[in-house]
Amino acid sequence: MNLATTVADAATARLLLVDDEAAILASLKRLLRSRRYTIFTATSGVEGLAILEREPIDLVISDMRMPEMDGAQFLEQVSDRWPETKRILLTGYSDSTSTIAAINLGKIWRYVAKPWNDEELVLIVEQALAHRRLLQENLRLTLLTLEQNKELKVLNSSLECKVAERTIELSKALGALEEAHGQLRQGFVATVKLFSSLIDLRGGKLSGHARRVADTARRIAQHLGLSEADQQDLLLASLLHDIGKIGLSDTLLNAAFNTLPLPDRTEVMLHPAKGQELLMGVRQLTRAAQIIRHHHEYMDGSGYPDRLSGQAIPLAARILVVANDYDALQLGGLTVHKHTPSEARKALVKESGRRYDPEIVVALLATIPVGDGQRKPKTSTLSRNDVALPTGHLKEGMVLSCDLVHKDGYLLVAQGSIVDETLIVQLREFERANHELLSICVCVEKP
Repeated sequence: MNLATTVADAATARLLLVDDEAAILASLKRLLRSRRYTIFTATSGVEGLAILEREPIDLVISDMRMPEMDGAQFLEQVSDRWPETKRILLTGYSDSTSTIAAINLGKIWRYVAKPWNDEELVLIVEQALAHRRLLQENLRLTLLTLEQNKELKVLNSSLECKVAERTIELSKALGALEEAHGQLRQGFVATVKLFSSLIDLRGGKLSGHARRVADTARRIAQHLGLSEADQQDLLLASLLHDIGKIGLSDTLLNAAFNTLPLPDRTEVMLHPAKGQELLMGVRQLTRAAQIIRHHHEYMDGSGYPDRLSGQAIPLAARILVVANDYDALQLGGLTVHKHTPSEARKALVKESGRRYDPEIVVALLATIPVGDGQRKPKTSTLSRNDVALPTGHLKEGMVLSCDLVHKDGYLLVAQGSIVDETLIVQLREFERANHELLSICVCVEKP
């Protein structure tokens, strides 16, 4: 299923918008009407449930704060009664507790902070609908495969020709199923990268920090020989390790930690646990959320939130704290003085064995060349099958070999995305709107 198919099918999608404020409903309806969706509106959770009982709905967008039945309660009922309907929650930054409840009870696809960005909201809606169609296609292919397996069991050995034909059909179905699962995994990682980019949009010291930390952590993990699965969990945790800081003020985000008064320092120290809580409803991020909880624990037990020490700290968390502090020292996030890369390395060595695992400090020194400070992480290196092309030379079927990142640090298109006509048009429109030319790293042969 490519993007062209997704866009074509999107015209038939049926959306339900629920908000007790008529102005919000009108704004959402005006924004989404251009996508040619069929749109239903409701001013309360009760009215929304009544519409769902009589109309097939693909996606629900609900506000959190509503009288009688709030968004968390409404989406919980939607999840129980119509589990295939995708659910998006609109919430304010002050609603963190209610948002966590909605994630746990309503199993929401995403939550969007108000006021929203129109382009981002449209993109989230498209991703949710694409994910729903992909799950439906996976189910169809799974049922098809099971049916074909039953047919194979009853075939007579004399029907060799028919067996051969069925085997070919089965191979095609399995290949399509594997490709669909691969796209699902790729879409999940791309969504995590996108969410990390949204954190970068807070600006200040958060801008680009997560991507640099992820790159440093990846180098250390490879040097230490971690498994692919462990490296993947560490990557996800690195990209999202500051998600618990979303609700902090700009003043707290940009101040050096050791200069904060005790009440402010205590508030900042809550972010690892908050980060885990925000992600605990996403099964694929369970291990990454555990790493995030412990990425400020120190070897001597002086860290937070659980004051773990030594080997009781998960290995991935011990890697992440080294990678995080290495970048934070250079940003001035830990001390007022902004360390040079060389000074940051010396600071890590000085605290080796007390704060940091000595083996991991040695691995960082071995993998980060002297002078390689706040670099922009390279997600891949061009191989002989990779080439950097202008948008005018892109062809359908090409695959991005590295992330396409905006000059301000946030993700535009994720590595592994397949080029199609829609993507080419979007990239050219971006160039015209921003008066800049893009260079796209692609693999000329689909892997």
